[in-house]
Amino acid sequence: MEITEVRTWVIFYLISFVVLLAATFITTQSGSQLWISLTLIIVVVGVNFYLLFSELKRHKARKAFMHRMSQFEETETDVESGYLW
Repeated sequence: MEITEVRTWVIFYLISFVVLLAATFITTQSGSQLWISLTLIIVVVGVNFYLLFSELKRHKARKAFMHRMSQFEETETDVESGYLW
């Protein structure tokens, strides 16, 4: 994760925390609106898991791409230098 992306994640998790606090407040105030707080909790947790898994997938793809590029550069420089290892 790069430095510019950290700010986005901090803001996102602060908003998620506020939504979870609001869901807790709704739950404690009246039992009739329990479905609203449950919906908020499910949405926040679902979005967090989705973003986490997509970030891990993107990181894995970037790592594989960098690995392929490093192998490409090694074979290219070996052929250009005239050495056959």
